[in-house]
Amino acid sequence: MDSFSSPTGSSSPFSTDDFMDKFKTQLAQAYAQEFLETVTGKCFEKCITKPGSSMSGSESSCVSRCVDRYIEATGIIGRALLNSSR
Repeated sequence: MDSFSSPTGSSSPFSTDDFMDKFKTQLAQAYAQEFLETVTGKCFEKCITKPGSSMSGSESSCVSRCVDRYIEATGIIGRALLNSSR
């Protein structure tokens, strides 16, 4: 069964609401994955100067601040996009 076929196995398609719910779920999953990959890459590059088996206190603080700023920036951009589409 593919991700858009009917759960009963019949050939009847999902309703529009079912399709939109599935689409929104998949979009949210893709966004979360991209977010984690971006934050991991950017914050690691910025904050981890000497990779090892553990992070120093300053590296840990840097990563925490980096993630917080990225989340904040993402929220600001999201709100701006929502407001501009109204």
